[in-house]
This record gives sequence, C-alpha cells and structure tokens, in this order.
Amino acid sequence: MTATRVCALSELEQDAARRVVVDGVPIALVLDSAGDVHAIGDTCTHGDISLAEGFVEGDTIECWAHGSAFSLRTGRPLNLPAYEPVPVYAVQLDGDDVLIDPTVIKPAS
Repeated sequence: MTATRVCALSELEQDAARRVVVDGVPIALVLDSAGDVHAIGDTCTHGDISLAEGFVEGDTIECWAHGSAFSLRTGRPLNLPAYEPVPVYAVQLDGDDVLIDPTVIKPAS
C-alpha cells in the first residue's frame, strides 16, 4: 500500500487533533507546538472513545472521557486507566500535503 493524502498541512491547527479515516483506519492527526505532525490511532485503548476529541499538550494527547494521556511519539499510555498503547503511523509531508500509510506503524521506542 502507498501513502494516502489525508489533508493539507495548512488545514491543521496547532495543538489540536483532527480525525481522518484512511482505508477504514481511524487516525488522529496532531500538529504539535514544535511544528511536528503526528498520526496516532484515534481510538483510546481504555474505551471506544475518539482521541481526536481529546486535549493536546506538548507531545501528548489526552482522552476526554477517562483522562488517559498517550505519547504522540510512541503511542504508549502515560497514566491509568489505559494500559495498552495505540498505534503510531509514519507521516510524510509532500509540500503542503500530509500523507499517511495506515499499514506502516512506527515501532515504539
């Protein structure tokens, strides 16, 4: 599979998440305060809640329903009640285009 254009970089708000679906995979896109774009699985592993509806601070995203925060870089939960990580996808930028291949999951580091 190849990377799919999901939006323009200029459409992303800093420190906010945007939900996209690529080939049936829900993904939360985040432009952080450092200008980095992150793509993380959009479903909280504690409950079936969209992370894109949560809160972004630094390099974390917090589920609005139960308060679990996840690293945007590794997908690992940083506090309970979640204890399972969410997938993190590689992001490609091509000019103003943001591209994601939902079959390429970045390894947790």
